[in-house]
Amino acid sequence: MAASPMAETIPQLRDIHLPAEPSAWPPAPGWWVLGLLSLAAVVALLWLLRRHLRRRRRQRRLIAELDRLQPSTCDAAAVPVYLAALSQFLRRLARAVRADAANLRGEEWIQFLDRHGDGFHAYAGALNDAAWRQQASVDVKALHALARGHLQRVLRRELRDV
Repeated sequence: MAASPMAETIPQLRDIHLPAEPSAWPPAPGWWVLGLLSLAAVVALLWLLRRHLRRRRRQRRLIAELDRLQPSTCDAAAVPVYLAALSQFLRRLARAVRADAANLRGEEWIQFLDRHGDGFHAYAGALNDAAWRQQASVDVKALHALARGHLQRVLRRELRDV
Protein backbone atom coordinates (compact mmCIF):
# COMPACT_ATOMS: atom_id res chain seq x y z
CA MET A 1 0.00 0.00 0.00
CA ALA A 2 1.27 3.26 -0.95
CA ALA A 3 1.35 6.19 1.36
CA SER A 4 -1.22 8.75 0.71
CA PRO A 5 -0.03 12.12 -0.43
CA MET A 6 -1.80 13.76 2.45
CA ALA A 7 0.12 11.74 5.02
CA GLU A 8 3.38 13.03 3.64
CA THR A 9 2.37 16.63 4.28
CA ILE A 10 1.33 16.06 7.92
CA PRO A 11 4.27 16.65 10.22
CA GLN A 12 5.29 13.94 12.60
CA LEU A 13 3.85 14.69 16.06
CA ARG A 14 5.99 14.30 19.14
CA ASP A 15 5.12 13.99 22.84
CA ILE A 16 4.44 17.18 24.82
CA HIS A 17 7.42 18.28 26.94
CA LEU A 18 6.68 20.35 30.04
CA PRO A 19 9.07 23.13 31.02
CA ALA A 20 11.58 22.43 33.81
CA GLU A 21 10.54 23.12 37.40
CA PRO A 22 11.72 26.47 38.69
CA SER A 23 14.89 26.15 40.77
CA ALA A 24 15.08 27.02 44.45
CA TRP A 25 18.15 29.13 43.91
CA PRO A 26 18.27 32.11 43.79
CA PRO A 27 15.32 32.72 46.10
CA ALA A 28 12.71 35.32 45.36
CA PRO A 29 13.36 38.85 46.66
CA GLY A 30 10.82 38.42 49.46
CA TRP A 31 12.85 35.57 50.93
CA TRP A 32 15.98 37.76 50.88
CA VAL A 33 14.12 40.46 52.82
CA LEU A 34 12.78 37.91 55.30
CA GLY A 35 16.28 36.49 55.77
CA LEU A 36 17.80 39.91 56.40
CA LEU A 37 15.05 40.79 58.89
CA SER A 38 15.60 37.49 60.70
CA LEU A 39 19.34 38.09 60.82
CA ALA A 40 18.80 41.60 62.18
CA ALA A 41 16.43 40.23 64.84
CA VAL A 42 18.97 37.60 65.92
CA VAL A 43 21.76 40.20 66.12
CA ALA A 44 19.52 42.54 68.15
CA LEU A 45 18.55 39.76 70.55
CA LEU A 46 22.17 38.74 71.04
CA TRP A 47 23.12 42.36 71.71
CA LEU A 48 20.29 42.73 74.27
CA LEU A 49 21.24 39.45 75.93
CA ARG A 50 24.88 40.50 76.18
CA ARG A 51 23.87 43.86 77.65
CA HIS A 52 21.57 42.17 80.17
CA LEU A 53 24.27 39.70 81.22
CA ARG A 54 26.82 42.50 81.63
CA ARG A 55 24.37 44.46 83.77
CA ARG A 56 23.63 41.41 85.93
CA ARG A 57 27.35 40.69 86.32
CA ARG A 58 27.99 44.29 87.36
CA GLN A 59 25.12 44.15 89.86
CA ARG A 60 26.41 40.95 91.41
CA ARG A 61 29.92 42.41 91.58
CA LEU A 62 28.71 45.57 93.34
CA ILE A 63 26.57 43.63 95.83
CA ALA A 64 29.48 41.30 96.58
CA GLU A 65 31.78 44.30 97.07
CA LEU A 66 29.30 45.85 99.51
CA ASP A 67 28.93 42.57 101.39
CA ARG A 68 32.71 42.26 101.73
CA LEU A 69 32.75 45.60 103.55
CA GLN A 70 30.63 44.32 106.43
CA PRO A 71 32.87 43.31 109.34
CA SER A 72 32.60 39.76 110.62
CA THR A 73 32.61 41.03 114.19
CA CYS A 74 30.91 44.20 115.30
CA ASP A 75 33.47 45.27 117.88
CA ALA A 76 33.92 48.96 118.55
CA ALA A 77 37.21 49.19 116.62
CA ALA A 78 35.78 47.68 113.42
CA VAL A 79 32.79 50.02 113.18
CA PRO A 80 34.70 53.20 112.18
CA VAL A 81 36.63 51.23 109.55
CA TYR A 82 33.36 49.86 108.20
CA LEU A 83 31.75 53.31 108.18
CA ALA A 84 34.68 54.80 106.28
CA ALA A 85 34.61 52.00 103.70
CA LEU A 86 30.81 52.23 103.39
CA SER A 87 30.96 55.98 102.95
CA GLN A 88 33.58 55.59 100.21
CA PHE A 89 31.48 52.93 98.48
CA LEU A 90 28.33 55.06 98.64
CA ARG A 91 30.19 58.05 97.21
CA ARG A 92 31.50 55.96 94.30
CA LEU A 93 27.97 54.75 93.66
CA ALA A 94 26.64 58.30 93.87
CA ARG A 95 29.24 59.50 91.39
CA ALA A 96 27.88 57.00 88.86
CA VAL A 97 24.43 58.55 89.29
CA ARG A 98 25.45 62.20 89.39
CA ALA A 99 28.95 63.48 88.67
CA ASP A 100 28.99 66.15 91.38
CA ALA A 101 27.51 63.92 94.11
CA ALA A 102 30.95 63.12 95.56
CA ASN A 103 31.30 66.78 96.54
CA LEU A 104 28.13 66.84 98.64
CA ARG A 105 28.65 67.19 102.39
CA GLY A 106 26.56 67.04 105.53
CA GLU A 107 22.81 67.29 105.17
CA GLU A 108 23.01 67.63 101.39
CA TRP A 109 24.81 64.29 101.21
CA ILE A 110 22.23 62.58 103.43
CA GLN A 111 19.36 64.04 101.39
CA PHE A 112 20.98 62.77 98.22
CA LEU A 113 21.35 59.29 99.72
CA ASP A 114 17.78 59.37 100.98
CA ARG A 115 16.24 60.37 97.63
CA HIS A 116 14.48 56.99 97.45
CA GLY A 117 13.20 57.29 101.02
CA ASP A 118 15.64 54.69 102.27
CA GLY A 119 16.00 56.05 105.79
CA PHE A 120 19.57 57.34 105.81
CA HIS A 121 18.52 60.27 108.04
CA ALA A 122 18.61 57.89 111.02
CA TYR A 123 22.31 57.28 110.30
CA ALA A 124 23.24 60.83 109.33
CA GLY A 125 25.70 61.29 112.18
CA ALA A 126 27.34 57.95 111.59
CA LEU A 127 27.78 58.52 107.88
CA ASN A 128 28.98 62.09 108.24
CA ASP A 129 31.54 61.86 111.04
CA ALA A 130 31.64 58.49 112.83
CA ALA A 131 34.25 57.20 110.39
CA TRP A 132 36.73 59.73 111.85
CA ARG A 133 36.16 58.80 115.48
CA GLN A 134 37.97 56.18 117.51
CA GLN A 135 34.74 54.41 118.38
CA ALA A 136 31.18 54.60 117.13
CA SER A 137 27.98 52.95 118.20
CA VAL A 138 25.95 52.06 115.17
CA ASP A 139 23.77 49.09 114.35
CA VAL A 140 26.05 47.77 111.62
CA LYS A 141 23.65 45.07 110.45
CA ALA A 142 20.75 47.50 110.04
CA LEU A 143 22.95 50.07 108.29
CA HIS A 144 24.34 47.39 106.00
CA ALA A 145 20.84 46.14 105.14
CA LEU A 146 19.84 49.75 104.42
CA ALA A 147 22.88 50.26 102.17
CA ARG A 148 22.21 46.97 100.38
CA GLY A 149 18.59 47.92 99.70
CA HIS A 150 19.73 51.35 98.55
CA LEU A 151 22.24 49.79 96.16
CA GLN A 152 19.59 47.51 94.68
CA ARG A 153 17.17 50.42 94.20
CA VAL A 154 19.85 52.55 92.55
CA LEU A 155 20.81 49.70 90.24
CA ARG A 156 17.18 49.06 89.35
CA ARG A 157 16.02 52.67 88.92
CA GLU A 158 18.99 54.83 88.03
CA LEU A 159 21.76 52.65 86.63
CA ARG A 160 19.72 50.12 84.68
CA ASP A 161 20.82 51.53 81.32
CA VAL A 162 24.46 52.12 82.19
